[in-house]
This record gives sequence, structure tokens and C-alpha cells, in this order.
Amino acid sequence: MSLNPSTAKEKAQILSEALPYIRRFHGKTVVIKYGGNAMTEEALKEGFARDVVLLKLVGINPVVVHGGGPHINALLAKVGKQSEFIQGMRVTDRETMDVVEMVLGGRVNKEIASLINQHGGRAVGITGKDGSFIRARKMKIRSSEKSDEWLDIGQVGEVASIDPSLVELLDEGDFIPVIAPIGIGENGEAYNINADLVAGKLAETLKAEKLILLTNTSGVLDKAGGVLTGLDAKKVEELIADGTISGGMLPKVNCALEAVKHGVKTAHIIDGRVAHALLLEILTDEGVGTLIKGS
Repeated sequence: MSLNPSTAKEKAQILSEALPYIRRFHGKTVVIKYGGNAMTEEALKEGFARDVVLLKLVGINPVVVHGGGPHINALLAKVGKQSEFIQGMRVTDRETMDVVEMVLGGRVNKEIASLINQHGGRAVGITGKDGSFIRARKMKIRSSEKSDEWLDIGQVGEVASIDPSLVELLDEGDFIPVIAPIGIGENGEAYNINADLVAGKLAETLKAEKLILLTNTSGVLDKAGGVLTGLDAKKVEELIADGTISGGMLPKVNCALEAVKHGVKTAHIIDGRVAHALLLEILTDEGVGTLIKGS
């Protein structure tokens, strides 16, 4: 079966459009935060794996950092433990941390790596504890009721430092790193770290060309619901100040902003519900989300 002339022309145009982007990003590193619907819906999972493999095959170096909140909630419920959140952060006692490590470092991490491998990639699943490459410190959050009081939320951490050598070694060997956001403390204790934060800090450390955050929205929206793109740091700060950017989008935008302020060329907040969103954002003219660039 051959293509009709109209379909053939359309497909050729799409392939041709990708060429300058493949040339521009060849040999560059792209850090991808993988989460939301893209990692729970079967068709989107397959599409994501294929996209990552294709990027690697055309000479771009994808590094995947994943979340897994719904999977953690499900296992906690199964063992009869109630999930507790304070200011959006999961309270993580030792028992909960054991579940987090089991889910993120075990089931979810290996499932993603396996799916990429099934589609012809060479993925290696790791956590920040491997080679102690993500050093963490305990996070405390300020009480919303008493400004001078700090709340202890258990084994929740923030990134203290990242040693890029393990990830660079995998890249050089043509492997695709798949990273669970678990860090290690000074005394060898494990810390649960927000995956967006890990992806952002890793992008900075690796001097990545791009940081891409997959979300369950079409991007950063204006007050009329339209997608904003081509934003710089100054414009983002204005949108935060006037309340256009607020709520759950705020941490993602701040993460993207920090990355571009510290050397990452561009950050992208894209709609992971769109099939092949990664390829559309990286290898086409229009993209499928919000691009944030440095000043």
C-alpha cells in the first residue's frame, strides 16, 4: 500500500521540518520530568518510550526523571496507611519512606526503563542513592499559622548537591538514564525529593540544552485560558505578581525559572496528555506547551 500524493507530501513535510532541530540539538542533553497522565495511560506510556528512543537515535541525550505519587498513594492505601500532606508535601515517616523507595526506586523506575528497552533503547534505572549522586538535606517548611515555627515533615528532602559523573558516564555509553528522585543524606538516610526539583537541579548541573516538564495541562495559561509561550524571566515574574500564574502551576514555573537563570537554555512546560508531546515540542516549529527562556 502506497501513500496518496497529499498524505505523502504532508508526511515528507513533517520529516523535513524536524531536520534543522535534529542538527541543532545533536549531542545536547535534554532533561525530562516524566509524570501525570503520560505515565499512567497505556497509549501515552508507549508513545513516551518511543519518543525517548527516537531522540537518542538521532543524537540527542535524553535524561528522564520520574515521579509516581498516585502509585505511592495506592500502595500506602493497600497496606492501610493514610497519606498525609502539609502544604502540598507528603509527610514521610520511616514506614512511608520504605514504601516510597519500593515504589519509585523499584516498580515505577524499572517499568519505565523496561518500556524504553522494549522499544529499542538502552535504559538504565537508578535512584539518587546510586553512587550517592544526589546528596540531600532535610526539608522543613514554615508553618502557615505561626511564621516563626518550622514543621518537621519527616524524610522529605531538597537537593544539596548533584554529582553528574554517573549520568554522564551512562550518556557516553549510549544508555538512557531513568532516575527516581530519592536522595541520600549525610548519614546514609534516604530522602523523598520532589521530581520537578530534581529535574531542574539536574538540568542545571548537566548544563542541559532543555528542561522539559510534562504536565496535565496545556501549559502556562493566561487569564482567558490561552497558552502563553516565549516567556522570559521578567515576563514570568510579572505574571506571578499579577496572579496569572498561581496554585499548582507556580512550583513548576519557579523550577523552570531557576533552571534558565542558572544556564539551561530553555525550559518547557508541556501537555503530557498529547500523544508524542516530546517530539512535537523538540522537533517541530509550533510545539505543544509553554517555552521559558533566559533573559
